[in-house]
Amino acid sequence: MNWSRRRLLRAGGILAGVSATGVLARSARALEPGSRSARAGGAARAAGAGDELPGTSSAAAKRISLLNLHTAEKIDLEFFRGQDYVPDSLVAIRVCLRDYRNGEQHVIDPKLMDYLYDVARHIGVDPVFSVISGYRSPQTNEQLRERSNGVARHSLHLEGRAIDVRLAGVDCADLAAQAREMNRGGVGYYQKSDFVHLDTGAFRTWNG
Repeated sequence: MNWSRRRLLRAGGILAGVSATGVLARSARALEPGSRSARAGGAARAAGAGDELPGTSSAAAKRISLLNLHTAEKIDLEFFRGQDYVPDSLVAIRVCLRDYRNGEQHVIDPKLMDYLYDVARHIGVDPVFSVISGYRSPQTNEQLRERSNGVARHSLHLEGRAIDVRLAGVDCADLAAQAREMNRGGVGYYQKSDFVHLDTGAFRTWNG
């Protein structure tokens, strides 16, 4: 990982206040902002949402909230300000989205955060996401491939360019449908597991 003491202290400062008490299983759903019963399939859309072209947000600042359901870590931060990404925020995102199985970290594509932010804007809700899977190490990817034929050998999770999420207040079926309307990146809807895969690769869609 080769982190300097200064960068580790910065990341620690950003992650201060992170709740790391409940982990996985029965508490995971309770940790999510907005239970399934509270999801309205986009009923909370704000007036005027979707006026901008997908992926062309002109916001001077972009903020996002991410809750890692496996570690209970939550970050709520401004990742883009003015005309550039915020370096310390990208470090915090990298830590939050690490492979929880072995602690391995990888640079997360900033465009992936743009995608999450923009799809939430497109729907008309705040970008508050629960994360099922962020970065995935080669070892973890191989383990998952042995258990399921739905895991790609060259998954973009390996490159920090993919994420599996739920969006607070929005049904996953609606999230997937709205993301597909944007004609951007990969969009996979996993109904049984109740999450949506989003990535920064070429536009393509599938159901898992």
